[in-house]
Amino acid sequence: MKKLIGRKVGMTQLFDDKGNVTGVTVIEAGPNYVTQVKTIKKDGYNAVQLGFGVVHANRLTRGQQGHLGLLKTDEKHPKRRVIGGSPNSIEPVKYLHEARSKEVTNQEGDVLKANVFSVGERVDVSGIMKGRGFQGGIKRHGFHRQKKTHGASDRVRAPGSIGAGTSPGHIEKGTRMAGHYGASKATSSYLKVMLVDPERNLIAVSGAVPGPNGGIVIVKEARKQ
Repeated sequence: MKKLIGRKVGMTQLFDDKGNVTGVTVIEAGPNYVTQVKTIKKDGYNAVQLGFGVVHANRLTRGQQGHLGLLKTDEKHPKRRVIGGSPNSIEPVKYLHEARSKEVTNQEGDVLKANVFSVGERVDVSGIMKGRGFQGGIKRHGFHRQKKTHGASDRVRAPGSIGAGTSPGHIEKGTRMAGHYGASKATSSYLKVMLVDPERNLIAVSGAVPGPNGGIVIVKEARKQ
């Protein structure tokens, strides 16, 4: 499956040859480094682990440094491990994501860029929504307002009845009410790839994608084709 880890840059507009305008979201999709390859024989399934966001090796935990093969034995102190070069030329990356596939053709150390996708393809983009804190039922669930007349001036944005008294005598589990809204995973489906710039590792997809500017997103081929 085609999949890349990217960073949302922001929204802009694109014009076609006929002058039609389309609102697009620009995503910095790559470079992605293949940090691990899983196979059915060894792990029970086929998958490729991708890494994105090159940082200084000191910004990673010791577990992350060891997983990426960035540690080597200190010559002066054999029991101590220090930061050294990766044998597979894997860069120290901050974000990791696993992409399952029926067949694995990549090897550790491979670099994937934005040209994995092409103009006209359909993709799904997943990310973490902006956190909006505690919100009422109107904003959180799209409830309608109540009427302002007949003594109900203070009930305009209230949720109304949430259950019966005698039967069942309690509020049903899962009743939509006010509460924390946002900061959860969301996916924008079937977006069209409008632009691919492999030199700068940028792709532009039609419409909006979840998350703030600078947020991490996952771009993969659309589930619905």
